[in-house]
Amino acid sequence: MLPRHLSWLAVLFTGGLAAAVSFAALAFIDRSLPMPPIASALLPPGPNGVSVTRAALAEPPAVTPTPAERLLTQPPPLPSPSASAWATATTLPTLAPELFLPPAAELPATAQVGGIAGHGQSLPLSCEARSAADWAAFFGVAIGELEFLSQLPSSDDPDRGFVGDVHGAWGQVPPAAYGVHAGPVARLLQAYGLNADARRYTKWETVQAELAAGRPVIAWVVGHVEPGTSEIYTAGDGRETIVARFEHTVIVVGYSSGTVTVVDGARRYERPLERFLESWGALRNMVVVLDT
Repeated sequence: MLPRHLSWLAVLFTGGLAAAVSFAALAFIDRSLPMPPIASALLPPGPNGVSVTRAALAEPPAVTPTPAERLLTQPPPLPSPSASAWATATTLPTLAPELFLPPAAELPATAQVGGIAGHGQSLPLSCEARSAADWAAFFGVAIGELEFLSQLPSSDDPDRGFVGDVHGAWGQVPPAAYGVHAGPVARLLQAYGLNADARRYTKWETVQAELAAGRPVIAWVVGHVEPGTSEIYTAGDGRETIVARFEHTVIVVGYSSGTVTVVDGARRYERPLERFLESWGALRNMVVVLDT
């Protein structure tokens, strides 16, 4: 029989050898298993006790807006100084964004343009022709509403010409009965000898400057200066533009610190500035002004 101290040494040796063998076996098994991908490894729980993956914290992929989405959010590129948006009748005019912003300090607090007479429109959708005729009369050029209307080109694209039947119901969008945007109106006014300029993305301060200088402005709004919603419309040739239900025109003739005065057919009324800006913005601040 072994002495007691040698017996204890034998027990310790046998136990240590068994532990070493077990540890080696576990290490071998661990190496044979695939490691979990880092992207899916759970991070420690956050303050609310919810664990998230590393993949969930990764940067989201960049989203490139479609051309249609850009129409709703971005103005068109600035034209070159030598380019004329309305140079020839054979090319499709593109509304130029506003290029000049007068210093706010130079604008009067209020302005009113006198001497402009409004008349009721003759047909359900002839507001643009009526506004154009009244605006031209202010500058000394006599044009009949129906005469002007008859000379507007027809198109399924309101930036090219009048869309639909002028006797149609108000409140539709192309290709149903709709109306016409600023470009064709300005071009026809030019044919009558007026230096009319169609603009989109116009600054409110520029409209104020026009009124302070005694020049009324034709503006495209929704309804009788009511809030409206923009829609993207694709014409038959694939060209996209912005339209709005109840598209309408008024002549802006005055402003104060918180109101805007418009001539709407035979009516003259005021609207809160915030409300006017919302209605005017639906069609991207589209106007016809006299280019001086």
